[in-house]
Amino acid sequence: MKSFDTKIRVEYHHTDQMGIVHHSNYIKFFEVARTEWLRAAGLTYAEMERRGVMMPIVDVQVKYRTPSYYDELITVRASVEELPMARMTFHYEIFGEDGRDVASGLTTLGFIDKETRRPQRAPQWLMDVLNREFAKE
Repeated sequence: MKSFDTKIRVEYHHTDQMGIVHHSNYIKFFEVARTEWLRAAGLTYAEMERRGVMMPIVDVQVKYRTPSYYDELITVRASVEELPMARMTFHYEIFGEDGRDVASGLTTLGFIDKETRRPQRAPQWLMDVLNREFAKE
């Protein structure tokens, strides 16, 4: 599984006075999609943290194309194009209910030790899970 689609209903608190999704919420939508991508691969952030690994964002990019609106059911596609080493990059595409291209972007996350907060490589147990997912395609 290199990509995974997540549906999100745009709620009132996601929008501005014009009923359009506020730009800051797209990064939150990325987080939902990234979390669900990992869950579909057989991992959760909670489990990763229990195992002593944290993944802070070190870079985020967003390109806005067309607005999305209150009560719209959007699709957020998260994908991983290459296996990580010390960092993992997720790519995102957001589509409106009618299939229009709403936004795209990426987040790059580093791996750090939960206790020391020092950077580390992706742990072997994580690589084993990701290698299985990449082998499916």
